Amino acid sequence: MRTFIGRQQAVSRADFAELALGTPVELWLGVEGETDEERAARLDAARDILADFPNLPDDLIRVAAQVIEDNPDVFDVVPLARPSRRRRTARKGAAA
Repeated sequence: MRTFIGRQQAVSRADFAELALGTPVELWLGVEGETDEERAARLDAARDILADFPNLPDDLIRVAAQVIEDNPDVFDVVPLARPSRRRRTARKGAAA
C-alpha cells in the first residue's frame, strides 16, 4: 500500500510526518549535537513559521494523535509502581 500526501509519496514515517506538517521534523525536535548557534537559528525559523501559520500547533497535535492511534506499540507505556509514603514521626519537645 502506498501513501501519498498531495503528489508526494511518503515512504517512511519521517516522510509522512514531514509531508503532513509541511516542515522537516528536525525543525521542531532538533538534532543531536547541534550547536547553540544552530539551535538558535532553528528556533528562530520555527517562530517565523508559527507566526505565518497560527493553526499549525493544532495541526501538529492532530497528526501526533493520529500517529499514536495508528501505532500504539510505539508508545508502550508501563505504569511505574508508586513509592510507599512514609509518615513523619512526631517529635516531642519544645521548639527552641
